[in-house]
Amino acid sequence: MRTITQKTRTVASALAIGALTLSLGACGAKNSNDEVESDNGNEPYAARFADCTPGENSSDVNGMDVDDDKKITLAAFNGWDESFAASHLLKYVLEDEGYSVDIEALDAGPGYTGVSRGDIDVVMDTWLPVTHEEYLEQYQDSIEPLGCWYDNAVLTLAVNEDSPAQSIADLKDMGSDYGKRIVGIEPSAGLTAQTEKAIPVYGLDDWDFVTSSTPAMLAELKKATNAGDDILVTLWRPHWAYDAFPVRDLEDPEGAMGGAENIYNFSRTGFGDDNPYVAQLLQNLVLDDEHLASLENVMFSDDNYGGENLDKAAAEWAKDNPEFIEEWKAGALGGK
Repeated sequence: MRTITQKTRTVASALAIGALTLSLGACGAKNSNDEVESDNGNEPYAARFADCTPGENSSDVNGMDVDDDKKITLAAFNGWDESFAASHLLKYVLEDEGYSVDIEALDAGPGYTGVSRGDIDVVMDTWLPVTHEEYLEQYQDSIEPLGCWYDNAVLTLAVNEDSPAQSIADLKDMGSDYGKRIVGIEPSAGLTAQTEKAIPVYGLDDWDFVTSSTPAMLAELKKATNAGDDILVTLWRPHWAYDAFPVRDLEDPEGAMGGAENIYNFSRTGFGDDNPYVAQLLQNLVLDDEHLASLENVMFSDDNYGGENLDKAAAEWAKDNPEFIEEWKAGALGGK
């Protein structure tokens, strides 16, 4: 089993006795509109990152000297495709500048622990303000932010592009178009739990919500779109399916699928001083849905590299998108 190609999400939740456990489930991000609250009623550290403008502190690195210390260690989270996509893209750019970059595949807990101890330089996949809130509260004094690069991390219900429904609210009267069927992913996924909450909100209690696995959902999505059939699936952004298949999200007027989160870079304390070139490059990074989906598609879809040879896949995408690399270094991706 290739853990990096499975869309698993590690979600920290407090038990009644106060112990912290990790629950693994595909796309288990705690994407929610609920307010993030701290025990003492003060604003938690993670809430400071509820809003972001990707690339807002961009600056041209072409006139900067590269760092003296060219050994960089990144943590990429097992099961989070965008984590490996962003990390390997950064690795490609840095190695072209003479750096040596090591990417360690870790679960979120060990990843943040490693950054806080200085064993790892950067983690590029911090979801805020909700999903990774606990880790920021625990390690806020020993890690530092280096900009957000994506601001549309959402859980969705999606349909084929030429589908009749435009909104989840339309589905109640369109059961015959979709066979009153919602194709889901793993039963334990955070996305599955959120969909179960949304179903009664939109009066879809008599629909069949089928859960099995992410690969099974994607197989059905591919089969339906190839055949020109209507299909309703649970999905999330970022995901390569948006590049691989003609698929679009349904509007969610009730907000039942939760709100959007942002994805940030975080480094060990002092990294910006030790490695100003890399730190600025991280702050310049902006990946919109189009670029991120196409990068992930090359790296992870079975029609391309299928989660194997990620360095080669990232290099291929970079060479096919030279203007992106140029604009990244120039600090010109912000606002796109």
